[in-house]
Amino acid sequence: MLNILPSNPQEGVGRFPSWLHRKMPKDSDLFKTKGILNKNRLSTVCEEARCPNLLQCWSEKTATFLVMGKECTRACGFCSIDFSKTPKEPEPDEPIRIADSVAALGLKHVVITMVARDDLLDGGALHLVRIMEAIRKCTPDTTIELLTSDLSGNEEALTTILEGNPEIFNHNIETVRRLTPRVRHKATYERTLKMLALAKGRVRFIKSGLMVGFGEEVEEVHKVIEDLKAVGVDIVTIGQYLQPENHKLLVKSFVTPEQFDCYRLYGLSIGIPYMYCGPFVRSSYNAKAVFEAMKEIYG
Repeated sequence: MLNILPSNPQEGVGRFPSWLHRKMPKDSDLFKTKGILNKNRLSTVCEEARCPNLLQCWSEKTATFLVMGKECTRACGFCSIDFSKTPKEPEPDEPIRIADSVAALGLKHVVITMVARDDLLDGGALHLVRIMEAIRKCTPDTTIELLTSDLSGNEEALTTILEGNPEIFNHNIETVRRLTPRVRHKATYERTLKMLALAKGRVRFIKSGLMVGFGEEVEEVHKVIEDLKAVGVDIVTIGQYLQPENHKLLVKSFVTPEQFDCYRLYGLSIGIPYMYCGPFVRSSYNAKAVFEAMKEIYG
């Protein structure tokens, strides 16, 4: 299969290539979305992680909720979310505030993600279950996708989450095996695969994703896709890493749209049911459309 690498591996230092320029959304509900989030005192990964898709998603009245605070107990090299060894306790009324926002936004599919909470015995698992319960009580037809930390490998905590029965369980592998110690903090490549394998068959769909542009080789990305296939992942997302702050990891390369398509085709060729790959792809980007596509595949 053809593998196309960026013509200039150092293109990431300096001007963005043409495929990373986006037009501003025209007619939008951007300010309505922001108003609902502010009213309910909620955080989103869109803001905290400086997602390049924020304007588009908010203009379409969708957002990915970031729960259990805005401070993470890990300091990953790619992420702009604030670090704290002792973040505040999860707020007891956060589940109902999220449920109210889901209803106000009219979300038919919602993505809930979290900061890593290594300070909590269950990693925040019970809080996630309470959020799911609040959403289902308020809007029973809304499907739920959870994007979690690795819960420090706590299998009981994972079981707690899975027994809450989210439609999609998502845990990102983030990068290739070789670069994991530099890109991620505390999380390991093998532990991510183990958590995904444990979740397989216990919820409807399993999802994981990674970023490219850290200096990985094509063959290394293929190996990640193969490893995710081996543990039963149904949906794989691959997107371009963009440096969120000056002190975070540098972009080593801007991967071309053609190479992203090669990754997509490779995943499909080895049996991954759904590959979503592109410069702006993120774990929760167009999550509802991805979920609908999976329902079409499996009926």
